[in-house]
Order: sequence, then C-alpha cells, then structure tokens
Amino acid sequence: MSLKIRPASECAYDCVSLGEVMLRLDPGEGRVKTARSFQAWEGGGEYNVTRGLRRCFGLRTAVVTSFADNEVGRLIEDFILQGGVDTRFIKWVPYDGIGRTVRNGLNFTERGYGIRGAVGVPDRGMTAASQLKPDDIDWDELFGKLGARWFHTGGIYAALSETAAETTIAAVKAANKHGTIVSYDLNYRPSLWKSIGGLKKAQEVNREIAQYVDVMIGNEEDFTASLGFEVEGVDHNLSELPIDSFKKMITNATKAFPNFKATATTLRAVKTATVNDWGAMAWMDGEFYQSKDYPALEILDRVGGGDSFASGFIYGLMVKGDPQAAVEYGAAHGALAMTTPGDTTMASLKEVEKVVGGGGARVDR
Repeated sequence: MSLKIRPASECAYDCVSLGEVMLRLDPGEGRVKTARSFQAWEGGGEYNVTRGLRRCFGLRTAVVTSFADNEVGRLIEDFILQGGVDTRFIKWVPYDGIGRTVRNGLNFTERGYGIRGAVGVPDRGMTAASQLKPDDIDWDELFGKLGARWFHTGGIYAALSETAAETTIAAVKAANKHGTIVSYDLNYRPSLWKSIGGLKKAQEVNREIAQYVDVMIGNEEDFTASLGFEVEGVDHNLSELPIDSFKKMITNATKAFPNFKATATTLRAVKTATVNDWGAMAWMDGEFYQSKDYPALEILDRVGGGDSFASGFIYGLMVKGDPQAAVEYGAAHGALAMTTPGDTTMASLKEVEKVVGGGGARVDR
C-alpha cells in the first residue's frame, strides 16, 4: 500500500478534522415548518468523520473548529465531549449578546419519507467557524509537536467564507509538511459557494487544496464541479453503474494530481427518501475496488451516510491496510449510520464487521 501512515506511537491523534459543527434541530417524523418541538443533535460533514472514527472504531481523534462562547456553543461542545472527540483545538470567541458579529450555526433538518425528500435549512451566516483564520491555530504544534496520523477536511467547510478557504489551504499544507495523511471530501454544495465566487471560485480553491491531498473522496458530480473533470454518460442507477465513466474520471484526475494515492466514492441510487440502492467504490495504486451492493437499503435518516462511509474507509486503510477492506467497511458503516437518527453514527465495530461478513438483521440475543 502506497500510503505511508505515521506510527501511532509517534502521534497524539489518529485523526484530526477541520470543519464547522452545527446544532441540528430535528422535527423527527414531522416537518420543520409545522414542528412544535425538535430533538437536538450535533453534526458537520468533517466532524462526523472523526466522531465516527472515535465512537465506532475506537481511534483517538480531535476536531479543529470555533464557537461563539454562549449557551448554544457550550451545548454543541457537550455533544462533542459525549462523542469522545478531543476539544482542545476549539477556538472560543466572545459573544456579542445578539449574534451581530459572531454566532453558532444551526441546521434544521427533516428526514423525508417515501416520495418526500429530506430537507435541510441551514442557518450559518457569520458563524465563529466560518471566521476562523489560518493563524488562529498553531498547525506546527498540532501536526509536528503533538502529531496526527491522518487529517480530514472537506469542501463544505472550505466554501463557508474566504477565510475558511484560506484556513483549509493552510491546514492541508501544514499536515502535508509533517507527513500526515490528508483526506478531503469534495462535497460540492452550489449554495455555499454562490456568495464567494460560485463555480469558478470552487474550482480555484479545490484545485489548490487538491495538490496536498492523499485520499480524495467524492462522487462524479463532485469531481466535475469542484475539480473540473467532466464525466460523460453518467446514469445514477446503481444497477447500471457507469464503471467505465468513473474509471475514466479517476484516471484523468490522478494524472492531473499524481499526489492522489487513493480515491473513493459512494454509489447511491435514490428510489425514495427511505429506499436507496447503496454501495461504494475506490481506486488505489492503479487498481479499482468495489464493495458489495446494498440494493433497496431501508433508510431512517440519510444525513451523514457519506461521512460514515468516509470514517469506515479511513479505518480500513489506517488499521487494516487493505483497500478492499476499506471500501467494505466504509459501505457497511455508511449503511448502518443511515438506520438511526441524527448526523452521527450509533453503530459499533462489531455491527460493522457483522454486516461486512454478510450478517443479516435477525435479533441478537
């Protein structure tokens, strides 16, 4: 395996993430617009990965983020502490009492059901995390003195603001300098990039970041929009997966960015909000690997499924050292995460390994 991962004995952390963590307000089976009560969770694309690596896979993780220092920020911190993720790299910003200059992000999310798709209503303008600047964190202390074997971030955080993009670039450069493996989930969201330059800005930022990435995660839409690699003949039906198109895209991407040592993508065909075909595929060292298919997977809450795939994939590479195992662990973990509410995993390693091994849903006693 071409990935040279630092020994655990040299590092305080197995994986560190950079991203915004929001308070998710979930109306359960109802709708946001008619809800009279919400269940609170925490969630954020990049953070969800390190939380999964800690809670499901038992690795040592930390999150780099920022909060306004008020009761909402402390509530999100409490969720992070419950998840076992180290909070020492949270930057706390004094709250102005009204949220005019700094605030914490909220994400109202309904799960969807049947023909009604999931809906997310983020409220994250002027958040502390989006205002984080490159020199707010001592990256050399984190990746050099303390040490991290793996660093994960993504295109959601990089799109939040000009300074978030600059902070992401500084972080991946520092991680790369200290021999930390860098993974990046492209996670293209047009609405996030719109106010800071749109598609042109997205490609400019992501192509700069990509130069320092070892493991690139994203589907064909992400590679096309974020990095400018066109894919022809894409059919999103999992049973007719455009394997040749995906392989061509990855071949082009790895020629443009020879630093990519692995790439990965989930394979999802949406039948209804609660029934998806599901699977995953990866490339590493010139070979392609595909997980077993999960046809007609029943879903309770799809949010965070891709993040849980990423954490399972990282675990497979870091601990198992096997790309086929990595794609299987990622697909199984993502599938399990979507059977429970909230953005973050409630699965155990034992459950993941049972699914990887072909185990079914019979009662465990």
